[in-house]
Amino acid sequence: MSQGRRVATLGVMLSLSMLMSYVETLIPFAFGVPGMKLGLPNLVIVLALYAVGAREAFLINLVRIVLTGLLFGSVISMTYGLFGGILSFLCMLVAIRLIKLKIVTVSIIGGMAHNIGQLLAAGLYFKTDYLMFYAPVLLAAGFITGALIGIVAFVIGKRLKNVFVY
Repeated sequence: MSQGRRVATLGVMLSLSMLMSYVETLIPFAFGVPGMKLGLPNLVIVLALYAVGAREAFLINLVRIVLTGLLFGSVISMTYGLFGGILSFLCMLVAIRLIKLKIVTVSIIGGMAHNIGQLLAAGLYFKTDYLMFYAPVLLAAGFITGALIGIVAFVIGKRLKNVFVY
């Protein structure tokens, strides 16, 4: 892939992940747990891991979290996003590189790890461990949304099989 095409691909992926973040803010998705979301931007990050590599996917994830935090959120939401996004990314990378798991399972791990990261951030911010009572609900939600995002990523990857290598 030429350098120009690679830069354009990364720009499109960053734009799509930011668009997914914005769309997610418009979807009323509340089940009694504050901050619970579908994880739509993770679709782009999972696909980027397979399509453009770990370093680029990490940068897309990091830039998306910071920019969407500045545009649509706050410093606190950006902090939660960074904790969740970085932990999620690292767990997905281990699942791909060391354990050799498939994309749906990788996405499930990412969804669950993201929620754990956000719980850790909230625990540090509020200086309490009572938030861990949310863990079972958030882990279940991370599993379900991670599975849905993984299935969509699998279907997209199959349709674009000349781009994705898994």
